[in-house]
Amino acid sequence: METATESLLLQLRMLSDATRLRLVALCRGGECSVSELTGVLRQSQPRISQHLKKLCDAGLLARFRDGKNVYYRVPARNDATVRQLLHLIPDQDPLLAEDRLQLQQLRGEGLDRVKPVPPAPAGADRAIHRALIELTVTSSLGDLLDVGCGRGSILKLLASRAHRAVGVDIDADVRQLARAELMLAGIPNCSLRQGDMYRLPFEDAEFDTIVLDDVLAQADRPVAVLLEAKRLLKTGGRLLLLLAVKAGSAAILQQSVAEWSAAAGLRLAPARPAPKKNPAWLLAVATTADNGSVAA
Repeated sequence: METATESLLLQLRMLSDATRLRLVALCRGGECSVSELTGVLRQSQPRISQHLKKLCDAGLLARFRDGKNVYYRVPARNDATVRQLLHLIPDQDPLLAEDRLQLQQLRGEGLDRVKPVPPAPAGADRAIHRALIELTVTSSLGDLLDVGCGRGSILKLLASRAHRAVGVDIDADVRQLARAELMLAGIPNCSLRQGDMYRLPFEDAEFDTIVLDDVLAQADRPVAVLLEAKRLLKTGGRLLLLLAVKAGSAAILQQSVAEWSAAAGLRLAPARPAPKKNPAWLLAVATTADNGSVAA
């Protein structure tokens, strides 16, 4: 078994190579694909892949697949030694700063090929964002999951107060938009995944806070969506249910959410309209029945 000293020496050897240091510095800012890293460093894909494998073996990077692409990032759950080593990488080094700029430009070029996603009305966004902040500002978010994350607006709002944040969306183009926007916003602790809201690719009890981001009303089986989210919720965790309101539908939505939650064995607090007058959104909090009372 490898000792802590042997592990540290291996990690130091990995970071003593300039190319590997640049790779870790890029992935520290957010998840990067092999093609992006190859484009920034202007080295062959086999050579970059070889370096990435060594960094993963040393525990400095983690590898995962999202759709057709493979991404690399700093492990979400790294130990104190890795955190200290990452902290030593100089952010203002001219070469590393140029690498970050090159990555931003590459992603910008990629976005030109992505079909634009229409943004929500600005007033509606401000109202629901304010409600989310008021609801979560005094409590820890822990490990955060956003189901139906779209282009990442809720992740940008909440991720800085989460230990780690994961967004799930079935649309690959939208995930690409979200990655670019999260990187430009300087939020490194976010990860994007392809996922089906009925069968999410995570272990039981993995998240403290789960946002169902305007997916319930469009779901064929909303109770199944709630049951899947409930499976992923840690003891003491909570679900934040966001639902877009169409004209005259607020009361119907509230009744529907109450019925779905009861069928899934969840305790539901009264939904908050956002804004209070002529609401564009409803925000409700649900917890498992054994969590006791719900604070909304």
